[in-house]
Amino acid sequence: MSFNTFGKIFRFTTWGESHGPAIGCIVDGCPPNINIKEQDIQIELDKRKPGQSKFTTQRKEDDKVQILSGVFEGKTTGTPISLIIYNKDAKSRDYETIKNKFRPGHADFTYFKKYGIRDYRGGGRQSARETASRVAAGAIAKKVLKNKIGKRFKVIGAVTQLGILGCDIKKWNDHTIRKNPFFCPDKSIVKLWEKYLLSIRKSGSSCGAVIEIRARGIPVGLGAPIYSKLDMDIASAMMSINAVKGVNIGSGMNSALLTGEENSDEIFQKGKNIKFNSNNAGGILGGISTGQEIIVSFAVKPTSSILKIRKTIDKFGKNTSISVKGRHDPCVGIRAVPVGEAMLNCVLLDHYLLNKAQCGN
Repeated sequence: MSFNTFGKIFRFTTWGESHGPAIGCIVDGCPPNINIKEQDIQIELDKRKPGQSKFTTQRKEDDKVQILSGVFEGKTTGTPISLIIYNKDAKSRDYETIKNKFRPGHADFTYFKKYGIRDYRGGGRQSARETASRVAAGAIAKKVLKNKIGKRFKVIGAVTQLGILGCDIKKWNDHTIRKNPFFCPDKSIVKLWEKYLLSIRKSGSSCGAVIEIRARGIPVGLGAPIYSKLDMDIASAMMSINAVKGVNIGSGMNSALLTGEENSDEIFQKGKNIKFNSNNAGGILGGISTGQEIIVSFAVKPTSSILKIRKTIDKFGKNTSISVKGRHDPCVGIRAVPVGEAMLNCVLLDHYLLNKAQCGN
């Protein structure tokens, strides 16, 4: 009962370990006759693959995806889609000296206590390497949603805070996000972020980040009032991502600071269209989409693998200390952006199909 499957109608199951021969996933519930090719998936994988800048881990992985089943003559068949990504640059020897030590902040301790065994090579199954499989599944979900909803549909994410340094959300620019190594939407802050993160890395430490994902062109009516709320499933999806410690929908935690009149999103009619004066709800009311932009943000903790010496214990219960060498992200939150986009795509497609099944629209 390890729970490696996500979703209700549109489902994916991931498999593999960080330093194993390969990782991959099985995607089930995908509608037939959707145009899909490996390059469609590769575009998304290339956004999160390691070694693309001096601000991420220097592990070199091509993350080349191969479709093994479920696609024939460029179209989905409605049967399970099997995807595989071979690991090319695993250096397990980097972990030999700490294989009996529990890395503070990692899941080493809890995995060992639960299962009585753990794969110390890069964390095995607990590694963020698993998220490549999610991104592959999310790429398929994105293709289906664009096919069903149309060109107006778009999901895009960005880093809005790097450690102690935020950015101006009012300067959000979709084009800026893809033109810098931080997925930052505000180009005025990028140079400062560069200096900050380089100093963090040089000191042998790490920092956290806040990621914001926006979904546009979402129809009214996705979700349910009680046990399958759209925001509930989105929060669950984001919390399932490695190192995520908190999620906000719309104003989120800041809603507690607002008055009733400040928080309520006033509604008015403009021609044939229904409009809202604000979007504190983040595009979701009572668990159901309003048709507004869906806005979700999540906090990613600092990378736990750091050079600085920390106190810990080993698997024999003895006190010791640890310094984690090897190739690690000084801010794992940066590469969490395409993972968050993928998870939101998967949730939205799942709810689109659920709504289609119940309401026929």
